[in-house]
Amino acid sequence: MASRGPPLSKLLLGFVFFLAFDFFVPHVLAVVESCGAEQTDACINKKKALTLKIIAIACILLTSMIGVCLPLVTRSVAALSPQRSLFVIVKSFASGIILATGFMHVLPDSFDMLTSTCLDDDPWHKFPFTGFVAMLSAIVTLMVDSLTTSFYSKKQSPGVVLPESAGGAAAGDQEMGAVAASGGHSHFHGHGHHHGSKLELEGTQLLRYRVIAMVLEIGIIVHSVVIGLSLGASNNTCTIKGLVAALCFHQLFEGMGLGGCILQAEFKLIKKAAMAFFFSVTTPFGIALGIALSTTYRDDSPRALITEGLLNACSAGLLVYMALVDLLAADFMGPKLQGNIRLQIKSYAAVLLGAGGMSLMAKWA
Repeated sequence: MASRGPPLSKLLLGFVFFLAFDFFVPHVLAVVESCGAEQTDACINKKKALTLKIIAIACILLTSMIGVCLPLVTRSVAALSPQRSLFVIVKSFASGIILATGFMHVLPDSFDMLTSTCLDDDPWHKFPFTGFVAMLSAIVTLMVDSLTTSFYSKKQSPGVVLPESAGGAAAGDQEMGAVAASGGHSHFHGHGHHHGSKLELEGTQLLRYRVIAMVLEIGIIVHSVVIGLSLGASNNTCTIKGLVAALCFHQLFEGMGLGGCILQAEFKLIKKAAMAFFFSVTTPFGIALGIALSTTYRDDSPRALITEGLLNACSAGLLVYMALVDLLAADFMGPKLQGNIRLQIKSYAAVLLGAGGMSLMAKWA
């Protein structure tokens, strides 16, 4: 019988969030003094900024929900099923969005924060902490990706377990379905052996989709909280207006990328709903937290700059790794795209379009 639960992934996720909140958040929430001069810009208007931030919460929540749920609710549409070419093109576009988010938004923000004049020269201006932490984050993501996949693979029992999508009611409860151990079909021959091998391959791929979806959500949630916190703490109406438009675009298409991964992972309904919910509410939660802490939180204070800079660097490394390795490389080096040059070209165009659109957003956010 296949493993019903993902104990290691839950421990890993819990450990990551425990470290992030136990080490970073108390420093962010502390009352700190700003190292910058008081802002006298005409754009600074606390009352108007609060109204814009409330509008931002509603708009970003709505676009996030639409983005992440769109791939899930359109599963019944034949043209958008994961087996169709259109799904591959849309997923490539969303992967370009995620890649550009890491390179063009999160990573530059981390460089700016950790090289700010508000920080001491030693050590912050003498060592490239952003690149170092992003590199470590990518390596740790690889480790989590690899170890979690290995753990789940070894937990599968011998015998063929039908995938959820094809096995009927009995297979519906098998989270890791469609995995066949090598000893479980050694006595089959001919068509039976071929069928067992096919199920084993499908099960391994399904397992990868599930690990990818969970790890990708971690990276998205981390940088979403940081973005929301910064927006919520700002009283610059000129900045907020541009940020709201950029974040709505960002959340819509980043949600589509995550939603496509969740769809391919074939989680049960409750897990799909939970992952969609956490993605949708994370940025609005960050904005609300920033509003609540706006009297004590200063985004240009040394402590806040260090905390946000390190979190952004971690998130950038994770997002770049996931976009390049688990999303783009996995699809473009897979049999579907390798066997169809025309579809490859269309998918490359979609990647460039998504990455280009999100890069353009860097002008405002």
